[in-house]
Order: sequence, then C-alpha cells, then structure tokens
Amino acid sequence: MTTQVHATNRPQQHAEVTLGIGGMTCASCSNRIERALNKHPGVLTAAVNLAAERATVTYDPQSVTAADLVQAVENAGYQASPIMPTVSIEQQTAERDTVKAEAYDVLRNRLILAGVLTLPVFLISMVPGLTFPGYAYVLLALTTPVQFVAGWPFLRNACKVIRHGSANMDVLVALGTLAAFGFSVYQTFWMSGHGHYYYETAAVIITLILLGKLLEARAKGDASSAIKKLMGLRAKTARVIRDGREMDLPVDQVQVGDRILVRPGEKVPVDGTIVSGFSALDESMLTGESLPVDKGEGDQIIGATLNKTGAFTMQATQVGTETALAQIIRLVQEAQGGKAPIQRLADQVSGVFVPIVIGLALLTFAGWFFLAAPDDWSAALTATVAVLVIACPCAMGLATPMAIMVGTGKGAEMGILIKGGEVLERARHVNTVVFDKTGTLTEGKPSLTDIIPTGTISTRDLLRLTASAERSSEHPLGEAIVRAARDQGLALAEAVDFGAIAGGGIQAVVDGRTMRVGTRTLMADGGIDLAAVEPEAVRWENAGKTAMFIAIDGQLAGIIAVADTLKSHAAEAVAELQRQGLQVVMITGDNRRTAEAIAKQAGVATVVAEVLPRDKAEHVKRFQREGRIVAMVGDGINDAPALAQADVGIALGTGTDVAMEASDLTLISGDVRGVADAMALSRATLTNIKQNLFWAFFYNIIGIPVAAAGWLNPMLAAAAMGFSSIFVVTNSLRLRRLRMLRGGR
Repeated sequence: MTTQVHATNRPQQHAEVTLGIGGMTCASCSNRIERALNKHPGVLTAAVNLAAERATVTYDPQSVTAADLVQAVENAGYQASPIMPTVSIEQQTAERDTVKAEAYDVLRNRLILAGVLTLPVFLISMVPGLTFPGYAYVLLALTTPVQFVAGWPFLRNACKVIRHGSANMDVLVALGTLAAFGFSVYQTFWMSGHGHYYYETAAVIITLILLGKLLEARAKGDASSAIKKLMGLRAKTARVIRDGREMDLPVDQVQVGDRILVRPGEKVPVDGTIVSGFSALDESMLTGESLPVDKGEGDQIIGATLNKTGAFTMQATQVGTETALAQIIRLVQEAQGGKAPIQRLADQVSGVFVPIVIGLALLTFAGWFFLAAPDDWSAALTATVAVLVIACPCAMGLATPMAIMVGTGKGAEMGILIKGGEVLERARHVNTVVFDKTGTLTEGKPSLTDIIPTGTISTRDLLRLTASAERSSEHPLGEAIVRAARDQGLALAEAVDFGAIAGGGIQAVVDGRTMRVGTRTLMADGGIDLAAVEPEAVRWENAGKTAMFIAIDGQLAGIIAVADTLKSHAAEAVAELQRQGLQVVMITGDNRRTAEAIAKQAGVATVVAEVLPRDKAEHVKRFQREGRIVAMVGDGINDAPALAQADVGIALGTGTDVAMEASDLTLISGDVRGVADAMALSRATLTNIKQNLFWAFFYNIIGIPVAAAGWLNPMLAAAAMGFSSIFVVTNSLRLRRLRMLRGGR
C-alpha cells in the first residue's frame, strides 16, 4: 500500500492531501473510492489512481479534515493511511516499498501453494476415463486449500465490498470459483459420485489469477522505477566546513548557508553557489545533457549532479525538501497520480461494469439452462463461470494510469517534468509551438560587438556613459554593455532618475547629462534624427545584431550593437518539430531585421517581432482564435502571462520554484531539443493509452459474448483475464524505450 500526504495552502483556504490507498483490485474499486470522496461534504475534487494506489484530494479544511477523508475511504471498504508532511520522500518510499515487498512475498507464497495443489487436480481431471476409489474426495481435499487459503483475499474482499453495497473484480472471481467449487461439492456428496466435477476449474482460475497478479505487481514496480532512480541520485553525505573545521555529515544535516567542499568524483550534496574553485559538472542525471557543464565562482549548481574535474567550495542555498531534486520528485509523484481526460470513458464504464456483468452472467445461466441446453447444469455453469471470469475489469483500470506513470517517469529521466496526464493529452494536440527568442532560442547572454560614436565624443567615453546608464537595467542587452565596459576597466558613474521604457529602452541622468539608450521608437519620441547612423544600423540588423541608439542631452551621440548567439541545438530542435508536423513561430521584442536574421539561422519561417513583453500573451490568444493549439516556450518568469495563456506552457530553466510552478511542462536544462522530445513523448504516451484502452474494451466486447456462447473454457477465460492486465502493463513499459532527440535516446 502506498502512503503519502502533502498539504499546501491554496487560494480560498483550500488544501490538498495525497492518501495511500490499500485494497484496490480493479477500476471499479478506484471508481467507488473516487465517488465516495467526491460526495463527502467539503471535498472539491478527488482523483484516485489505481496504478499508483493513491488518491489526491483537494478540500476545504474548514469543512473537512484529512482524518475524515481517511474514514470516508474506509467506509467504502478500503484502507487509507496518510503520512505527515514532515516525513521525507525517502522514508515514505522506503515504507511503501516495505509494504509492497511484504505483499509481494505473501502473493508469491499463495501462488506457490495454489500451484503445487492445482497441478495434480488438473492432471487427474484432464486424463480421460481416469477414476479410482475416492476420486472426488481427493479432488475436494486438494482444491479446498486453493479455494479458501490461496484464494482467501478474493473471498474476503468480495464480502467486504458486497457488505458496502458495491461489486468489483473480487466479486466476479469469488462468484465464479465458488459456483464451480460449490457445484462440484454438491455433485460429490449428493450425486453419489456420478456427477460432473469442476474442481479443476476453480483451482486453475485462482492459480492463474494469482500468477497474473504477481506478474502485474512486478511490472508495476518497473513502471514506478523513475522515482527510485531520482532518489538514488542524491548524495548521502557532505563535507561541511564549520568553524574552520571540515566534517562529514549526513546530507539531511546540511543547513542553508553552510560551506561545503566538493572534490572530484563526488556528487554535489545540495543546491548552492560556487564561492571558490572551478570544475566541470555532469548534469545528465537531472537534465538529460550528455556533456559536462563548466562552472566557476558565482555559478549556481544543482544537488545530485556529479563533479567531474576540479575541487570547489560551495555555499548551500536550498536543502532538504527545497532542493531542485526534491521538488522534481514531488512533481513526478503528483504527475503519476493524476488523470488524463481520456480516462473519463473508462471511469464511466467501470462504475457500472461489474453489476452489468453479474446480470449478463445470470442471463447466460438462464439462457443455457432453459433454452440452449434444458436442465443441463454442466453447460449452464461452464458458460456462466466463463462470463464472470473473463469480464474482470483490471485492464480497463490500468490502461491510462500505467501509461502516465511510465511516460512521466521517462520524461523525468530526461529532465522533462510533466504536470500530469491532462498536460500530456493537451500536448498531444498541439499544432503550433511559439518560442520566445532571448534565452530560449538564443543563449540569452548577448555581448557587445560594435560601437560607433557621432560628433566629438570618444568611443571609451560613449561606452562609459552608456554602461553607467544601463547599470540599473536588468535587461540582458544592458547587462552586456555593462559587462563590456567593466572588461575594459572603465570606471562607471552613478545614474540617477533611471527609468525603463518597456520595449523601448532606458533613460537616466549620468554626470549631469541626460542619456537615452534604445530603439528607433524611443529616439523618435524624443525628436532625435537617426539619418546619420541608419545605414550602419540596418547592416548590423541584417547580420542578426541588435542595434541600439544613444542620445545625450537630446542629441544623437552614437550607435551600439549587441549580438545574442543562437543556441547550438536550436536549429536541430526546430527542424525536428517541423518534421513532427508542427508550425514553429518565434516571438521577440527585437526589431524585425534582427529577429528575421536569428529566425533564418534557426530555420523558423514565422516571426512576430517588436512585441512588448505584456503583449506576448495577446499574440498567443490571436493564434488560439485562429483555431491553433499553442505551446509557448519561455523562461517561466518573464514570459509567465504568455505561458499561462498557452494551451501548454513550457518553461526552460534549472528547476527553480518559479519556473516549475509557472509552466505545465518544465525542461530542467536550457536545451530546446527537449521541446521536441516532450512533444514526441506526449504523442507516444497518448498513443499508448489508446492502445491500452482499445485492448481493454476489445477484450471484454469480444470475450463476454464468446464466453456466454459456451465457446470459452473458464480456465482459458482466467488465463485471458490475467494476460489482458499484463499486456496493458508491458505495453506501457514500452515507453521506456522511446528514442529521444537528445543523444539519440
């Protein structure tokens, strides 16, 4: 049984809790628990995941408590056990794995008992003409432990759910096997040994279902391995420097502000910043990037990444549950517990499926006994048991959650964080991908390339004044100018009356002189003539550079160029998205010439240029009004309105809180090839879900009539039922072998 709880404050004092659920066996179980929770006063939404064995509930804490929700689940006939938020993810997982391992051992032992006893029952029953004194009593003695010891969980759970006015897979198994066993006992004691026996039917059904459950449990363990792999990445200890002494401490004892020494070959224990030293870090375990990344003083680093070369000292900034790795694990858990809208059909069917099957079984018995083979108990019972067993809705309940578990897990291994099945389904239908330019398609770290003064001012003085004015700017272009001035050793002055003009530039007073730095529009607003530098600006812009004009005291003083280089894999990512049939658009605040030059390098045909930051969301709306399903790709902070407006918001970042919370889908690295990988993964996952649902429905649509017609032996029905669940699980596991664009994986 999985156990987890996590509560967060939400708008209007809403809270969320995740409960581990025990005792579920099929889609009918999860559907019943979901209905019970959703009907409870104070519950806003509840979703139960059969594969993950947990329920996620959003509720009003003023009206209901977590204990009330646990009681509601127990009143429905199942178990629920929350864990306090203070329990670490590792401890939660260890407890869950212990419970699952114990349950697996019990299941295996029941299967061994059933197999050892069923084999002679089957062989004795299948040999034509074989009879001997006490024949029926031997079969009874061998089958009874199978029915009531190995098969006890089915009987116990069936009684429990019937007592609560419901029905599930266990009810079907119990009815089928008890019918076969009970009729055989009747034949043994009241027909003087002259009747037909179905002991082998009851024994083989229970054995095959136990085998299917065992294989299913093993496969489900493989499906949830992504979280275990992520937790296995974490360092166990850290070499902390306190009071001038080095000491090795468990990573859980590291505190914010601690200085930590990381040597070559060691894992970075927590998130932090390098304060001294230089090294290359392998971040592939979190980002999917195969090449090490150079890091030096002032650079941020992520816990669980591997230090490859030099030693360095870092300062811890995020520890415990606040680290990027812990947040990633939490997001993956939440995603794996979510539902895709495509699952609604299966939920609706499963809610009434078992009662309908029981009704069909009764009709089958009546049809055979009164019409097809009058008074033939044997034929009527065989067909009825086959209908009950073949119809177990296990595959139906596993079809969607198993694919989502594997798909989101595969994404996490590649540094793609997907917020659940609903996002996967929306991403599947995306036909337009809109990229922000700066920091998304480009490196986002532009550098100064050219500066030309006009009039009598020198190049160095013009750069000093311009950089001084830009010191208060947070725009990457302004930072590039400041960085270039400092690299030349220029002493920058303090700027006063600084003001940023959105989409236009900046203005400030430096050394008593009024500075304006920015676009043509900014200059035009000040009545400044640009004719003297316009040809040079056009030439720079055609080369993909951003030209900025400089005015001092209302007069044109010069022109400066800054270039932001295209990311190394941007063109490859755009080409792959286009190969997938998606339209790619680039949106930027740059002037059209510069934007089109960058777009040409990236292979983007459609460019929306000279867009103010606040207007990006409006352009996304325009695409949506045209009937497009839009994915917006940005940094998760500056582009937050556009990310929120898009059908799917994709943030590029390093796993920060803001980036992950602002988007539907987060790429931990800045590699835009992850966008193409995410689109491919969403399509593959939805295709997998459809395959699973097709098989689950097809299996029942075909299997029930065949069984009712008497063409299916109940033992074969049990084997088919077990195979259907195993097929759904193993088909979902195929997603783990999906080839991704990055690294050819």
